[in-house]
Amino acid sequence: MTTTMPSSNRRKKPPVGSVTFVGAGPGDPALLTLRAVEALAQADAVVLDTQAREQFLVHARPDVLVLDAAQGPDGLPLGRRTKLVVDAAKAGHAVVRLVDGDPGLFGGLAEEAAACVKANVPFEVVPGVSPAIAAPAYAGIPLTDARTHAVHVVSAEGVHDFSAHADPSTTVVVVSSVADVDTVVKELLRAGRDPNTPSAVIRMGTTTEQRTVTAALEDLPSAARAAKLAQPVVTVVGPTVAHRETLSWFETKPLFGWRVLVPRTREQAGELSARLRRHGAVPDEVPTISVEPPRAPQQMDRAIQGLVSGRYLWVAFTSVNAVRAIREKFEEYGLDARAFAGIKVAAVGEQTAAALLAFGVRPDLVPAGEQSSAGLLEDWPEYDRQLDPLDRVFLPRADIATETLAAGLVELGWEVDDVTAYRTVRAAPPPAATRDAIKTGGFDAVVFTSSSTVRNLVGIAGKPHATTVIACIGPQTAKTAEEHGLRVDVLADKPSVVGLADALAAYGAAQRLSALEAGEVTWRPSQRRGNARRKAT
Repeated sequence: MTTTMPSSNRRKKPPVGSVTFVGAGPGDPALLTLRAVEALAQADAVVLDTQAREQFLVHARPDVLVLDAAQGPDGLPLGRRTKLVVDAAKAGHAVVRLVDGDPGLFGGLAEEAAACVKANVPFEVVPGVSPAIAAPAYAGIPLTDARTHAVHVVSAEGVHDFSAHADPSTTVVVVSSVADVDTVVKELLRAGRDPNTPSAVIRMGTTTEQRTVTAALEDLPSAARAAKLAQPVVTVVGPTVAHRETLSWFETKPLFGWRVLVPRTREQAGELSARLRRHGAVPDEVPTISVEPPRAPQQMDRAIQGLVSGRYLWVAFTSVNAVRAIREKFEEYGLDARAFAGIKVAAVGEQTAAALLAFGVRPDLVPAGEQSSAGLLEDWPEYDRQLDPLDRVFLPRADIATETLAAGLVELGWEVDDVTAYRTVRAAPPPAATRDAIKTGGFDAVVFTSSSTVRNLVGIAGKPHATTVIACIGPQTAKTAEEHGLRVDVLADKPSVVGLADALAAYGAAQRLSALEAGEVTWRPSQRRGNARRKAT
């Protein structure tokens, strides 16, 4: 006799998931769309086009399933790639299929989406920025102007007849490999394009590895070979290429392609790294200190109790780390920003003020001038016995901080509880590859934001190479650098991270101009490195 199990006990198939085809853009991570970031954050599985796209996984959950659709030198065949996507969805996953550029423009959308339809898997499409449009834009080449009436975007793969692209008022954009440039030019000339048509080849567009070669159409293959361009490339042919001479904006940034060492944690280096990127640099954050709790926490405990009980009129924060230390203590006691009610709060600078705002506290005092302890003292009011109900200031700070602020407040008539909120200890050495780059000139510049960053970097990784540009935030930091045998090339006009980045950019712009005037094609310090060790001057 055959027994049929009740339907309730049968093994149920997992619900079918979904597929979102997401355009990853041309290479610059900042060109990922907001909708793409949202889709990645909600994904159970991500199918990558190339391993280089792993940089976008920062937007996904830590436990996201990552599937490689680019196994082998030429990637997976179409059939296996579509099966990988469909099977992941059938397993119940919300799948993001991350596609280079735009899914609908040479991205395989038609075939992979058709496979989803056949398998009854729901899908949606998040368009991306195509390299065919972005690379010329970053090279300073508009695709249209008053002389052009059409743009033809072509894949060189399998195309041998370019007669449809012969009109001189048409801009032709070809997505191809370097090896295809010869064939593309040959066929365009055969189709009747003027040999003198302005043309360009752009490699790795929108990234700091971008390089653009321009030439007349007939000379483009030899120019591309001489430049030894790597994959991938976008070729642009048409009169609009002539605009590059005046409209180039990306590759002419003062620090374009410079690899800059930032001796701070990624969290601390946020504003400085962002400013360096704005100038075209590639910041590489290397922590030189580690922040740890004080050895004796009782002093902090008493200070927090005093803050809640109304012991202080002011709290002065001199660093983001101090804000973090107080915030952690508040969480330990079950407190929040409301505990600051009725207390005046001072922040030494904009970064510290931003950390307070993120905590829910709006500072009452931020220096209008120099963002330092000295600048804070210049704006700090004297204690007035008749107007101020209390005379005590809570100053949470690092164990190695100077006593400048505390002493200055005492001179202004205040009583100061100078409390060690956290300790700073030397961080572990960076990876061997980073240490080697520091010593051999692999970095174009190092930006020092304090004397401790100088001492700690030299201690854990050694001295930067003689060709590496040394930039310091202020005179004291510069003095420490010189004491360690480093020649200081750049000193910020204003002691702030923005001033430091801008001063380095001004230096880079001057170096670039000098190189161009001398007929040199390279001006990055790492490309000129020699064997001499740096000596103080």
